[in-house]
Amino acid sequence: MSEATQGGRERPPSPPSKPVVHHTLRYADDPLAFVTDVAREYGPVAEYDIGGISFYQLSDPELVEHVLVQENQRYIKGELFQESLGTVLGDGLLTSEGEFWRQQRHLMQPAFLPQMLRRYSEVMVEYTERMLSSWEDGETRDIHEDMMSLTVEIAAKTLFDVDIREEESAVGDALETVMDYSSTSMKRPVDVPRWVPTPRNRRYQQALDDLTEVVGRIVTEHRDDDPDPEANDVVSLLLTFRDDDGEPLPDEQIRDELVTILLAGHETTALALTYTLHLLGTNPEQAATLREELDAVLDGERPGFGDLDDLTYTEQVVKEGMRVYPPVWELIREAAEPDTVGDYRVEPGQTVSVQQWVFHRDPRFYDDPLEFRPSRWTKAFERDLPKYAYFPFGGGPRRCIGDRFAMLEARLALATIAQSWTVDPTHELSFDPSITLRPEGSVEMVVNHR
Repeated sequence: MSEATQGGRERPPSPPSKPVVHHTLRYADDPLAFVTDVAREYGPVAEYDIGGISFYQLSDPELVEHVLVQENQRYIKGELFQESLGTVLGDGLLTSEGEFWRQQRHLMQPAFLPQMLRRYSEVMVEYTERMLSSWEDGETRDIHEDMMSLTVEIAAKTLFDVDIREEESAVGDALETVMDYSSTSMKRPVDVPRWVPTPRNRRYQQALDDLTEVVGRIVTEHRDDDPDPEANDVVSLLLTFRDDDGEPLPDEQIRDELVTILLAGHETTALALTYTLHLLGTNPEQAATLREELDAVLDGERPGFGDLDDLTYTEQVVKEGMRVYPPVWELIREAAEPDTVGDYRVEPGQTVSVQQWVFHRDPRFYDDPLEFRPSRWTKAFERDLPKYAYFPFGGGPRRCIGDRFAMLEARLALATIAQSWTVDPTHELSFDPSITLRPEGSVEMVVNHR
């Protein structure tokens, strides 16, 4: 038995709870405040019960690294995660486990190589300009809706080599429906079985059918065009793969991977852009500094891959936006083997959670953590910051495969927007945290051309 599984006390400290419901009602009332209070009051490992599921919440960067990196082989995504997303994503990269997951990640890695990112950059700027061409000076827009449309179109063109603009509304609605369904189900201790024909279940099934139809059309078009074995777009990589026996991937597996890319490849970046624009709209000094850099570096020209090294403040703005409002606010793992985390034993089946929302706003690591201060992200600051005090893309082997893609897209889209437009939010942000840090309702801003 390794040192990781030896010793440890029985149970971590826990907030006061109520009979039967335990901590469920307090959590449901305000999940973000609840996990923050738990971290501040009960130390590096705390336990609570939500809907009959015991969670061990970790609030120390070294413990996060232990679970995500050092002992990652002892943990899986787990039943809770599979129940919320497994129906829509199947055995896609986000939900698969073990050797099968490693094979799929290795297969799709070429789509995210540096030389591919350079090629994608032109599409990212072009599609952002295309979106901006529909904006009118002085109008009020739902910026979250705009960013969701933009990022799904970029994901489809760069990773699938298809322009889905004409189908974007249907695809966007379907993705929104399945995310809303999955997010709501994750919060419910008891949910109506999917086979019961309630209006909500019927909408969900229709959304799954719509996504399957769109993805099927994309695959058929690529097959008809005789996919190039040397091509690096995701669809071609999946269609030309052959296993050791010379067999291609099943159509169902290709479908799972493409839906996973569509879903995971656009929502988090859309949230990052939405919240960063909101922060700029409510922090005029930082917005002015960003515009000064864009004017000085770009001199009126469109941003490109070659400009990124000089757009240092732009990158700082994106990093700070994801610190204040992390699009993925929480990671959940389930122990598959015994382990010891901190002073406590972790048995197989135990759910472990870590919250970027808590770490990214922790005064131990950030001065004035609620202040939007992009300039804090100096090389010296990043060098001294504990490794897992900031982890917007997760960590370890399961770190987001598209992290560099997302950072590239966020920087180029933000530069393209802020170069020519300013935004003025009409209301404060409120959240409906679930799998991601989704906004509650629309995120409206008045847009003005510079």
